[in-house]
Amino acid sequence: MKFFEKLKGILKKKKTEEKVEVKVKTKTELEEFCGEDKEVYEALQNTMFLDPRKIGTTMEEAAQKAKGFEKAGDLTRARIEYQKAGGLAIYKGNVKKVIQYFSQCQKISPNMTYEILKNPERAVQKAQEYYQKHLKEEEKK
Repeated sequence: MKFFEKLKGILKKKKTEEKVEVKVKTKTELEEFCGEDKEVYEALQNTMFLDPRKIGTTMEEAAQKAKGFEKAGDLTRARIEYQKAGGLAIYKGNVKKVIQYFSQCQKISPNMTYEILKNPERAVQKAQEYYQKHLKEEEKK
């Protein structure tokens, strides 16, 4: 009987050993670029476009659409357009507009927080560095 108990224990150990998985988290380009500055990464991860040239609209057009949706009472679409305008303002390096558009997003959706509003100057500066490095490299290709 002891033999079977030992065998059972050995088989159980093997099964648990096989189930162990190694999970390696790969960093995104933005995480790597921000490095140890987690505050800036948190500010940019959901607000910045990695390639804003592909958006297909201007900051002004997005803001205008957002105002129209807001007046019509379609707050979800208004928030999305304000986020788009804010993302394009980051690309343009316009801190004043970043604050304006993301503050409007937060006003429309008070349950959402926009980390970029905590330190917009530093976040926009880091985004500009990112764009200088990455978008110019793509133009060379």
